[in-house]
Amino acid sequence: MRLSLSDHNVETISRRVIEHKPELFTPTRQTRQAAVAVVLHQSCDQTQVLFIKRATVSGDPWSGHMAFPGGHKDDSDRDLVAAAVRETEEEIGLNLLDSQYIGPLSHQRAAPRGRTIDMLVAPHVFVADAIPDLSLNHEVDEVVWGSFNEMFKGQNHDVEFRAIADAQVPFNGYRIERRHFVWGLTYRTLQTLFSAVDPTYIEPQEPA
Repeated sequence: MRLSLSDHNVETISRRVIEHKPELFTPTRQTRQAAVAVVLHQSCDQTQVLFIKRATVSGDPWSGHMAFPGGHKDDSDRDLVAAAVRETEEEIGLNLLDSQYIGPLSHQRAAPRGRTIDMLVAPHVFVADAIPDLSLNHEVDEVVWGSFNEMFKGQNHDVEFRAIADAQVPFNGYRIERRHFVWGLTYRTLQTLFSAVDPTYIEPQEPA
């Protein structure tokens, strides 16, 4: 599949992300802060987005989910960008200091298992020109690449039911390689990225 005139390459995406104004939350002393890295890579025929499949861990509300690499901000981190860089290298062995930092996206509120908590997640966009051999730590089962343009166009959009409290709740998401479902906070982050790239972007309809 070759890029068409309606497809977005990393140059276009980067320019639009730099130009847009993200919605940023002001944390309190009690707010837990975390950051994730939205890593883009331009192959010869498509713009790709890097996802991780988190390891299955008992008691972890994000256990086994598809996500962006990242985690909580440590006292040693200069800022949330530094947190995203550190966590990405720890989790998958990708040094984002060798990549191009593009800019922030709108902050997200974490809501594990439907509970809104005082925790903000700051997504930051990077472009990696080359992807070295990756080394996954115990927190990550797999690295998966998804097509930016397929998700942007909704070509792999799907709905999946998830257990929330005592109910089965439908969630929008993207089906990657048929067996992975990107939903929740990661899905919401993608919507902010798509809206930054194209202000006329229309989010998929919420499930009934």
